[in-house]
Amino acid sequence: MIIVTGAAGFIGSNLIGKLNDEGYNDIIAVDDFSTPAKAPNLEHKIITKRVHRDDFSYWLKENHKLVQFIFHIGARTDTTEFDVEVFNKLNLDYTKEVWKLCVEFGLPLVYASSAATYGNGDLGYADDENIIPKLVPLNPYGESKNNFDKWALKQPEKPYFWVGLKFFNVYGPGESHKGRMASVIFHSYNQIKKNGVVKLFRSHNPNYPDGGQLRDFVYVKDVVNVCFWLMLHRKNSGIYNLGTGVARTFTALTNATYEALGLEPKIEFIDTPVDIRDKYQYYTQATMAKLHGIGYNTLFTTLEDGVREYVQDYLEN
Repeated sequence: MIIVTGAAGFIGSNLIGKLNDEGYNDIIAVDDFSTPAKAPNLEHKIITKRVHRDDFSYWLKENHKLVQFIFHIGARTDTTEFDVEVFNKLNLDYTKEVWKLCVEFGLPLVYASSAATYGNGDLGYADDENIIPKLVPLNPYGESKNNFDKWALKQPEKPYFWVGLKFFNVYGPGESHKGRMASVIFHSYNQIKKNGVVKLFRSHNPNYPDGGQLRDFVYVKDVVNVCFWLMLHRKNSGIYNLGTGVARTFTALTNATYEALGLEPKIEFIDTPVDIRDKYQYYTQATMAKLHGIGYNTLFTTLEDGVREYVQDYLEN
C-alpha cells in the first residue's frame, strides 16, 4: 500500500498515474477533495481509498502496518498568499506530523520541497544542505518549505529513508485547477486560443530583457519518474533539486507553445503585478549533480518536446 498526499492535485495525481502504469494499484489518496476543478485529475486512476487530509494522522495510526511508502506531495503552493499562518498549518506543521509518524512506524518518506526556498538566488541553486539555513526565500510559501527543510535536517530521529525534493517550475497535464499558479505554458495556450496573442510579464530588472526571465522548466512526467525511482532506490537520504539543470527564457517557452500549434508567435508585454513584483524570481536553474550522483541517469525531457506533448496530446484534447 502506497500513500500519496495531495492526490487530487497536479503532481500528486500524475504520480498516482505513474504508479498505476507501473502496476501499483493499492494506493491511498489523501487530500481534501473539496475542489470540483480537481475531480478530473483522479478520473481513471486506480486507488484503494480516499482519506481526507484532516483524518490522515488517525488513519495512518490505525493502518500503518499495511503501508510500504509515503509520498507527501500535498501543500499550499500559492506564492501570492501572504498569510503566514496558512502556510504554518498546511505546510510546516502538517509535514512535521507526517515526518514524526514515519519515524514512529518505520516508514520511508519522499516529501515536496520547492525551488522557492532559494529566494533571489544570491547563494546559487546548489542542493547543498549546508546552505539551507542561510537561504532567504522571497515569500511565505518559500519560507514554509525552507523552514521544514531546516527542521528536518536538525532532527535526531529521521525516517530510515527520506528525501525532500526541491521542485523547480513544473508544467504538464493536470494543472488546470491551479488558476493563477498554473504554468506559463498553460496560460499561453489559453491566450493563444482566445485571441492569438500571449502576454508575458515585462522585466522590471535591468539585467533581463522583456521575456528574458529565465526558469528551469521541468515536465511533470520527469518529476514523477524521479519520485518512482526514489521509491525503488531507498538509500542516500537527503534534500535534492528536481529540475532539468537547464534554464530557458519565457520567450523560448512561448515560442515552443506556438510551434506546437503550428502558429507564428505573437507576444506582448505587460507589467508584472505589483503584489508579486518585488518577490519575483528572474532566474532559476537547478544544479542536478547530486541526484545524478546517486544513480539517477534518465534524461530529462527538453522544453520543446515537453511543450509539444503537453499541448498536442493533452491541452488540444
